[in-house]
Amino acid sequence: MRYLKWLVTTLTIVMIGGFLTIVALFVMRFAEMNSTELPDQITLPDGAVATAFTQGNGWFAVVTEDNEILIYSRVTGNLRQRIQIDPE
Repeated sequence: MRYLKWLVTTLTIVMIGGFLTIVALFVMRFAEMNSTELPDQITLPDGAVATAFTQGNGWFAVVTEDNEILIYSRVTGNLRQRIQIDPE
């Protein structure tokens, strides 16, 4: 009976330790998500109105009301590419 009590106590301690480890990993991962750097200011061409924003490695993009995607360099902030979307 003592052996069974020792096993249950050990299992309880291991489960509590595992749960705390999982919680700590979630907290660390969510803290990394908030470290994403967004540009302070984006200069759009005259008359362009932004409707969406996305980003990747080394670039970010703005979708405008004129069905156009403007791709900017993350390093310089300069417009790299314009893609016109054909509406259906």
